[in-house]
Parts: sequence; structure tokens; C-alpha cells
Amino acid sequence: MRPFRPEKVASAIREILSEAITRGLNDPRIAPLTTVTRVRMSSDLQVATVFISVHGPETTERRTLQALLHARGHLQRLVGRNVRLRHTPELRIQIDARVRGVRQTLDLIERNQAESAEEARPGDAPPDVDEAAPTHPVDESAP
Repeated sequence: MRPFRPEKVASAIREILSEAITRGLNDPRIAPLTTVTRVRMSSDLQVATVFISVHGPETTERRTLQALLHARGHLQRLVGRNVRLRHTPELRIQIDARVRGVRQTLDLIERNQAESAEEARPGDAPPDVDEAAPTHPVDESAP
């Protein structure tokens, strides 16, 4: 088997599922901003792990994941019809932990910036700052 085949199949599955989730499923439990971030194929092309990202709180993530797990059979049939393989891969759907980690990091940064803005009120000069003094020491012995 060619070494790039799993990546090619994963890309095709990702496109099919992205389209199906955004336009093909009419389940109100699925959040409107649900995206397929990546698909990882097993080396024998029997299992496709689908990673999704859901914009919203954790309860929305769980509700969307449950709806997608409920529709897994339908999604697997779509993949089977549109990807030319001997066997349709089993779909395993899960929340992308990488995206969740990035979201948590961004929340921490925003919270830190808000706290810093509260501490440094406009018009307050920091203590011990002399505007006339140079900020870098001057080496007068240098040529």
C-alpha cells in the first residue's frame, strides 16, 4: 500500500463528514458551529477516528457529540457511498482535545489581560518612573 493512502482517504472522509454535519443532518442537538478538525485513519483503513470541535460551553459539546454518535450509522453509510474502498471504515467520533486546550489557554490570556487592565487604571503613572531619566544605562567609555 502506498504510504500516503491513509492521509488521502482521511482527507476525503473529512470533506464528506464536514458537508454532512453542516448541511445534511437536521438534528437540533448539533451546535451550528461544529467542525471536523481532522480525521486519523488506521494503517489498514478499517478505523477512522473523527475529531470534532464545537463552539460553545461543555454542555453543548456533550450534546453535539451524543447527536453525532446517534447519527454515526448514517454518516458511515455516506462515507461508504462516496469513498471507493473495499470495506467502509468504522467511524469513531470524539471531541478534539487540542482545540479545547487552545480555547482554555485563550480564556486564561483574556482573563489575565482583564485583570492587568483593572490594576493599571488610565491616568495612573507607575511609581518610581522618572520620565527624564534614560531607560538604558549609557556606557560613556565606549568609542
